[in-house]
Amino acid sequence: MRDIEAVLFDLDGTLVDHDGSAAAAIAGAFPDVDAAWLVPRWNELGEAAVERYLAGELDFTGQRRARITALADELGLGTWDDARADAWFAAYTVRYEAAWRAYPDAPGALAALAARGLPLGVITNGDVRQQRAKLARTGLAELLPHLTASSEAGCAKPAAEIFHTACAGLGLAPGAVAYVGDRLATDARGAAAAGLTGIWLDRSDGPAPDHAGVVRITGLDALPRVLADGPG
Repeated sequence: MRDIEAVLFDLDGTLVDHDGSAAAAIAGAFPDVDAAWLVPRWNELGEAAVERYLAGELDFTGQRRARITALADELGLGTWDDARADAWFAAYTVRYEAAWRAYPDAPGALAALAARGLPLGVITNGDVRQQRAKLARTGLAELLPHLTASSEAGCAKPAAEIFHTACAGLGLAPGAVAYVGDRLATDARGAAAAGLTGIWLDRSDGPAPDHAGVVRITGLDALPRVLADGPG
């Protein structure tokens, strides 16, 4: 592995357990609905709405409204106007934020890398205000001073531009930077295509797919060793 002078990370699903927080929040909002259906359906609606947000079809509030109005319709709760959707989402957000947690392996791995003098940061497809709040709430902000969010950058992963913007903010060429994320195509392969060292965090515990094309780790605790010694 080439010499790495800085490490950047995806946030949700990599450092912070977004799925766990969202599951707790949506189950709390609809306690009488079967969570085995509700949680994955909420995730599906979220993925679809966020894709539209990143494509510029919806603003941040609009993607929230799209998610809950679609779910309300499927639950037979009728057609919700914007005011009702916004009020519901405000209550949901309180639950979601209260459930924000860093993955247990995140603080130690970040501290170990920071102790080596490596600049650390985040590239995230999300709203910069929410993501800054998430870093602060989970206690990771001081370890990750560099934040590049799609809402400010005007582009989103896997576009090379957002990776290059983050590297420019560090004053480093892409080849000197590693990027770690839980999505193979969007994060690891996207980073590699932009000239960074892409590292795929695969928490699934499943067998490694053939021809992933990037370094694969199954936990962040392996990252300091991989960066020091290479994937072997």
